[in-house]
Amino acid sequence: MTNTTFDVAICGAGPVGMALAALLARRGMPARRIGLIDAKSLGAAMTDPRSIALSYGSRLLLEEIGAWPIAATAIHEIHISRRGHFGRSVIERSEHAVPALGYVTRYGELVTALSLACERAGVGVIRPARVTGQLEHADGVGIKLDDGRDLDTLLMVQAEGGLFGAQDNKAVTRDYGQTAVIARVSASAPIAHRAYERFTDEGPLALLPQEGDDRRQYALVWCVRPETAAALLALDDAAFLARLGEAFGTRLGRFTATGARAAYPLGLNAGAAGTARTVAIGNAAQTLHPVAGQGFNLGLRDAAVLARLLAYEATPAALGKFALERSADRQLVVGLTDAMARAFAGAGPVQALLALSLGVLDTVAPARTLLAELMMFGRR
Repeated sequence: MTNTTFDVAICGAGPVGMALAALLARRGMPARRIGLIDAKSLGAAMTDPRSIALSYGSRLLLEEIGAWPIAATAIHEIHISRRGHFGRSVIERSEHAVPALGYVTRYGELVTALSLACERAGVGVIRPARVTGQLEHADGVGIKLDDGRDLDTLLMVQAEGGLFGAQDNKAVTRDYGQTAVIARVSASAPIAHRAYERFTDEGPLALLPQEGDDRRQYALVWCVRPETAAALLALDDAAFLARLGEAFGTRLGRFTATGARAAYPLGLNAGAAGTARTVAIGNAAQTLHPVAGQGFNLGLRDAAVLARLLAYEATPAALGKFALERSADRQLVVGLTDAMARAFAGAGPVQALLALSLGVLDTVAPARTLLAELMMFGRR
């Protein structure tokens, strides 16, 4: 069977992988030289109802490749507090001259928009196909697919799945001892365009506004101990909503309805080592705690930098430049989310001081601006 040859083969046609492909084409790489490989069907991805948080900076990147606008709810304010303690901070869009701090959309909406952007750019997707082997040599990488096809590429990008390849000696791994319970819930007194990050003894509880048929809806991400998560999943809807009300409080009135609930364990993995001709981006390079909703946005910034460098030269030297350029942003975001996830979980006197720090943050405009700009754009 004749090999297909690419300059860049991207393994994983999720949002980060498709964004990279569209950005490469946008920056001048011929579409036929871009290989995009995915094991899943497009239909399954397009109907995925999970919620995803986009920063304002991510919106600008999506606009560049024609994957915006999409159905999304704008976040104008973020309310941050610690349950059971005084002190809170509110970050508002009006302080930063942007139309929104971020957006909440469904995974399927994002995938659909990015798929159309790739189609318009002429980038085809090899699917369903799973990579079963790879062999790196001096001039490129040979890739074997489960359908028997062989591909040759100058460079290979892993853009989907867990941490890719061997970890480097600066890798960070952590088991938070937490499980995220996710659902879509409705409240009796919603506040339009306001998101909440509420820290509890077991972990953060996030409520993200997500308008749809019911304008009172929120995407819930509730981080708790594994045994608590199992108990929450076992409750009937009324009991679950009551427990949620106890944990969150009455800022949104009563919680009146919930959709299907699911759960997944939380851990930190960051520091996949690339090789001369392979590199990892997005979840393949770092999987983060969902606090502050930075995972996808960090991955999209990976894609933007990599596209800029590879469109100029698809060489190992470009991958070396990528590692250097992305190091500071990756380390800062990983460190910040890790610190927030660990510091605010638990009980005791230290939590009162942490809660007080939120109040201090609310009065110090430069610190609030720095945090907001990091969440919107990463380290620049």
